[in-house]
Amino acid sequence: MKNSELDKLDEQVEKLDEQVKEFNDAILRGDDDSDSDIEGHKLMVGLFSSWAKSHRAKCEMLTNKNKKKKRKRREERPTTHPRNKYSENPPDFAHLASLYPSFKPFVFFSRDGRPRIDWTDFNATRELTRVLLLHDHRLNWWIPDGQLCPTVPNRSNYIHWIEDLLSSDIIVKPTSNGGDKMRGFDIGIGANCIYPLLGASLLGWSFVGSDVTDVALEWAEKNVRDNPHISELIEIRKVENGKETLPLEGSHNEMLVSTSSKIDLTENMGRETALSPSSSSNSSNLNPNANKRYCGPPILLGVVREGEEFDFCMCNPPFFETMEEAGLNPKTSCGGTPMEMICPGGEKAFITRIIEDSVTLKHTFRWYTSMVGRKFNLKILTSKLWEVGATMVKTTEFVQGQTCRWGLAWSFLPPAKKIASSHVAVKNNLSFMLEGLDRKFSAINVLQSVESFFCSSGALCNLNTSSFTVDVTTTKDHLDAVLKSESQHCGRVASCEDVQEATISSSCLNLPPNNLSFRVSVFQQIPGTLLVKGSLQQRESQVSGSFSSIFQRLEEDLKQKFCRRK
Repeated sequence: MKNSELDKLDEQVEKLDEQVKEFNDAILRGDDDSDSDIEGHKLMVGLFSSWAKSHRAKCEMLTNKNKKKKRKRREERPTTHPRNKYSENPPDFAHLASLYPSFKPFVFFSRDGRPRIDWTDFNATRELTRVLLLHDHRLNWWIPDGQLCPTVPNRSNYIHWIEDLLSSDIIVKPTSNGGDKMRGFDIGIGANCIYPLLGASLLGWSFVGSDVTDVALEWAEKNVRDNPHISELIEIRKVENGKETLPLEGSHNEMLVSTSSKIDLTENMGRETALSPSSSSNSSNLNPNANKRYCGPPILLGVVREGEEFDFCMCNPPFFETMEEAGLNPKTSCGGTPMEMICPGGEKAFITRIIEDSVTLKHTFRWYTSMVGRKFNLKILTSKLWEVGATMVKTTEFVQGQTCRWGLAWSFLPPAKKIASSHVAVKNNLSFMLEGLDRKFSAINVLQSVESFFCSSGALCNLNTSSFTVDVTTTKDHLDAVLKSESQHCGRVASCEDVQEATISSSCLNLPPNNLSFRVSVFQQIPGTLLVKGSLQQRESQVSGSFSSIFQRLEEDLKQKFCRRK
């Protein structure tokens, strides 16, 4: 409906509302004449009838308008990859049932006459996967009961997205890395071996697939042997499930130490901060999730051999922390063992370990990739990647039916050319509330503390008491100093005398690309409550991904100083 029609209806409803109110007031005052009771009753019935019809028409118009908006959003939602075999032609269950008798018992017809299967039946989903791999890819495949059963269309999306990354000219393939042949590493190949089978059959890629459990390794090898036309392209590698180890700085796989002496990127992931072992013990008391870190077998380090090079790695990580959490969706049954489905800290901890490994392995892989199950984790992991020095970060969304997953890819190789859209969007404006302020503190105290917070690390600050703003200009070294500090400046509220005063607004400075320039503003909301807002001034900065991390640390510092503890 057009807005003009809705506006006219609004006017009509308002007039009728006024008439109904006047009529009710007249009745309450006793203004009606007994001789005109009948006429008054007719008027009342007609008036209320018109009033009800107008309100009903308005509700219907608004409902239709909302439906159109929702329909438009659904239409704009990303679908399957355009090169996916099932993009234009989804699986025809009736046709497959007529060709494969073993699949027929699992197919039934709904009231609308469409062929369907019971997605909560593991046997049905497993047989569908087997039939699709055989019919569309000429692959022989099977898995035992209880193992994770993949959906072919969704896994194909991931393969084609990696194909896009490899074929783009953003990160050029090193000349020493096998010519035009692509080599991938599948983290956690599983009994289903789905990614190597699809990648080898569709694109001729070679793979190394790793796993821990004997059942997964046995069935992955069987699925490779049952397809001799691609078996030479796939290597299955066992991961020793011993004590978790990590390399010393500067080493690859030869020198390993226990994780007890390592700076953990997972520590306090909610703040997106890397802390030293001494400070992490203190912060764990403030953050109940600080101990949720990956403590399992090796993922890349200790599995990738010295001198090996790959074009990419891919991973379907354990998305959940418990099997109870993994079974919350009653509409599907994809199976899955605890080793495949869960780990302490869930997907966030697991992928963070991949990031940690990639920082050491660097150029061993052209692209590091992983699937992500929760969009909230995608934002955290993306910010972490910019912090550790990734030169390129890319994301995508995989949609298949009602299932939605995200893809995360990063590289440490220098980009071939600068592409404006290559970076994941960084939020330019962040804010938080300071509630329950002690009466002795005012907005100016908070503003001075903001200045002190950044000046203590060597950043340039320009405090403006008339506009209640602080313009901050920092370098990567300053950011690292703030993130690693223990907020030793908590007691300071004065401006910094040991730092050169910045007399020019940061928005006017011609700064090098590795500097970060932003403005912090303080607003009075209600007595005892302040709004602190941060605005990024230089969006193209190479360290702009650290903006959210530094702002979160500022929030913690200010709340600790000024807010009454509950």
